[in-house]
Amino acid sequence: MKLPFRCLSCCSAISSEAAASAMVRTGNGGQNHEAFQVFSYNELRNATQGFSSSNKIGEGSFGSVYKGRLRDGTVVGVKVLSVELESMRGEREFASELAALSTIKHQNLVTLRGCCIDGARRYLVYEYMENNSLARILLGGEQNRMKFNWEIRREIALGIARGLAYLHEEVKPRIVHRDIKASNVLIDHNFMPKISDFGLSKLLRDNGSHISTRVAGTLGYLAPEYAVSGHLTRKSDVYSFGVLILEIISGRPVVSFNLEQGEHYLVQKAWEVYEDRNLGRLVDPTLEMNYPEEEAVRFLKVGLLCVQENVRLRPSMSTATKMLNNEIDIQDAEISQPGLLSNFMDIKLGQQNMSS
Repeated sequence: MKLPFRCLSCCSAISSEAAASAMVRTGNGGQNHEAFQVFSYNELRNATQGFSSSNKIGEGSFGSVYKGRLRDGTVVGVKVLSVELESMRGEREFASELAALSTIKHQNLVTLRGCCIDGARRYLVYEYMENNSLARILLGGEQNRMKFNWEIRREIALGIARGLAYLHEEVKPRIVHRDIKASNVLIDHNFMPKISDFGLSKLLRDNGSHISTRVAGTLGYLAPEYAVSGHLTRKSDVYSFGVLILEIISGRPVVSFNLEQGEHYLVQKAWEVYEDRNLGRLVDPTLEMNYPEEEAVRFLKVGLLCVQENVRLRPSMSTATKMLNNEIDIQDAEISQPGLLSNFMDIKLGQQNMSS
């Protein structure tokens, strides 16, 4: 993947404007040229009816998302990012999403249609996802979960795996998303999953790793070794993916809380039932046994393999995809204990860098 600009400076709006223009002039990397457009503020304001609250469809890590209709009738999602002048928070995220999405295309990644720069505000325009996010439609309560049979959950899990494998292993430089979670997976009208919200993503160069002074992500999904040391690799995303698989199959929240037990992590619960040799007990009861038990247990095992504390034992995303498809037999695979962020006191995660 050849980026259409070397780096987006976080110092001024001029650099972002130049980068956006360069993306159009250079054909947007040769892949998405027909789709990409630099919009005016008035176009997006009219499309969203003045960014009306009735058109608000979501809240991303760094901004609100609105449903809009362009002049040609195309329905889009418009993400609004506000730049904090002191920290330049928002500008970095705008740059990251442009860099990550401007030159790549995959059926399991959300398509970036264009952008807009207006004063201190940045706007990203995406294809519209009719079914909103995975968090809202699948994990938003028992009634929602009952609508999702095993086949739909299976395809959603596999689609996310394929999208991450593409980011990690097919594009150059490699891309680590850093915030894989249910609310950052959008679902289209055919229930196809599309990974979104690349505001925290990092491009990895030759050595495939990065030391970050700004650890970012979401508690519950965050890989422990990354939270503690700031050492980012593709296996950080693999951990988050493992948590997400457990969430999809179980229908349980990643972190739950009650007065008697305090915080309880889904990863911890999955490990407990695995040690009791009763992993099938974790499968969402709303499926009412209408699923292939062997396959469901295999998916849960893949989830546990991805969240192992020993980073080197976690599979790559292409290997995890093959495991899910039963192309690699894991029936007798040894699974070591998972890494839990709750085990660590020295977390290198400032409140200002956390996403909800």
